[in-house]
Parts: sequence; C-alpha cells; structure tokens
Amino acid sequence: MEKTLNNQNSLDPSKWVELYSDYLYRFAYYRVNNDELAQDLVQDCFLAALKAVETYKGQASEKTWLVSILKNKIIDHYKKASTRNESPLQLSSYTAPSYDYFFDKEAKGHWQSDTKPKDWAVTENNFDTKEFYKTLENCLAELPEKWKGVFTMSLLHDADSKLVCKEFDLSSSNFWVIMHRAKLQMRACLEKHWLKL
Repeated sequence: MEKTLNNQNSLDPSKWVELYSDYLYRFAYYRVNNDELAQDLVQDCFLAALKAVETYKGQASEKTWLVSILKNKIIDHYKKASTRNESPLQLSSYTAPSYDYFFDKEAKGHWQSDTKPKDWAVTENNFDTKEFYKTLENCLAELPEKWKGVFTMSLLHDADSKLVCKEFDLSSSNFWVIMHRAKLQMRACLEKHWLKL
C-alpha cells in the first residue's frame, strides 16, 4: 500500500501542462496533422490522466505514462472517424492499380519499366527538413481516415499488425490491403510533391 501511495504522490498534475503540453502537442500533431484536433487530444489526455491518477503504478515515467494515454486517444480518434466514414470493405474511392499494372507477368514478378520505384537519390534529397515533414503531413492528410489510422499506428507507432487489426476490427487480409494501398499512395504523393520525379 505504501508503494502505491508513493507512486501516486510522484505524479504532479499541476505541472503537466507546463512540463509536457508542448511535447504531447507535437506528438499528436505529427499523427493527426490538424492543429485544433491535436490540442483537443492533448486536453483529453490530461483529463483521462487526472481520472486515472489512482491507477498509476510507477512502472513508467510520468511523461511515458501520459504519452501512452495520448496514443490511446489518437487510436480512438481514428477508430471513430473510420466508422463514421467507411465500412472495412469500402476503404475509399481510391482504387489501387492491379498487380499487373506494377509487375510484368511474363517476367515473373519483375517491375514494369514505367511503374518501378524511382531512385530517390537520398544523398541529394534532405529528408530531415521542415519542408519535407510538411510534405509528408500533406500526403498523410490525403489518405482516407481509416488508412491514415492504420498506417500511422502501424508505421509511426510501431504497433504489431495483430494489435492494429484488433483496434480497427480488421481481418489480416484487410490490414495488408490497406497498408499496400496507403504505401502506394504515399509513394506517389512524395514522388510528385517532394522529389518532383
């Protein structure tokens, strides 16, 4: 009992806004690409944390604990948005090109010459700039809500595919279809708007 009280006492909600709001805002904004929504999610995170203070076990730092709450708020946002807009099988009006569009049947899986990935010349393109991240955010914003949620949770949060499927109520095959289509769209968007290929 004493350990639990010490852990609860180690939390200081009165300093959360001062210490963590900027970090949590950037974390949320990078994942939802919307200023107002990011602010709302951080506020929801603080409110949920206040309600859960008694459950804090001290196994993670205060900041890590708040980030985990915020991650859940972001996932909840995408889940709600995807159920409002799309059924799992009607993913979007975007139709991914067929396998034959990308790959040569005769050459057994080799790329078609005009659709193979272009050389991004990493040494010539600086991917660690504000301009690149803005382009990346704009490309993410073009994805349908469900795709954005699945893509973000899987690649930006490094979540296991089984967890993503559970959170979004997807079959494994639906998950891979969404990831495939999202990656194709992101690649095309970045090549068009950042790499100018």
